[in-house]
Amino acid sequence: MGFGVFIHRADSIYDDSPAERYQFPRQYLDRARACIGNWIVYYEPTKVAAARGYFAIAKVQNVIPDPSAEGMYLAIIEPGSYLDFASAVPFKDSSGPVEEGISGRAQWSIRPLSSDDFRRIVQRGLEDRAPPLPRLGEPEPIPGYREEQEPFVFEMEHERTNFSVSRIVRDRVFRRVVLGAYDQRCAITGLRLINGRGRAEVDAAHIRPVEASGPDIVNNGIALSGTAHWTI
Repeated sequence: MGFGVFIHRADSIYDDSPAERYQFPRQYLDRARACIGNWIVYYEPTKVAAARGYFAIAKVQNVIPDPSAEGMYLAIIEPGSYLDFASAVPFKDSSGPVEEGISGRAQWSIRPLSSDDFRRIVQRGLEDRAPPLPRLGEPEPIPGYREEQEPFVFEMEHERTNFSVSRIVRDRVFRRVVLGAYDQRCAITGLRLINGRGRAEVDAAHIRPVEASGPDIVNNGIALSGTAHWTI
């Protein structure tokens, strides 16, 4: 059991739904099975126009034969485990490939990922240090009010390579991704309100609720003003 990388592209010929399943041919079966019960990173290859690089994580629940396609298999994603990155991570930077142990496996649709590489990619993908918009000056702090976000905590035990993402981190990253998709505007009113510290006064709501296994994926999100969110 280990971490892995699953290559996915929006125009894929395979029957993929990243938050639910990943389809692949028999040749990758052993590699996919090695990821059962553990986390994978989704990667969009550089040959795709405007490629995102490493863009999300998910946990593989099981691997089964695809009942609708002979010779194909499905990696079933654990419900509620999928999470888009706050910022996509490029394949390489000035120091070289972010995935240091990639060797000659870059073209493999499914490939193993070392715990160090997984830790490095996820750390960069889930960090959210920049505000949605530049701050305009520094207003006087309001007594008893604290707007600064809590620091990102990477919850991974080195010895057992266990990993989890807290609901607090998930909500923060989900908000960042959804508000970016809606340009910080309420989908109902069309209003784009930014407070004095550069923060958008709009919520990221799940269309299918978390309690009903709604995934933390941009297609399951909608930007709503506080009033619109309250009325729904």
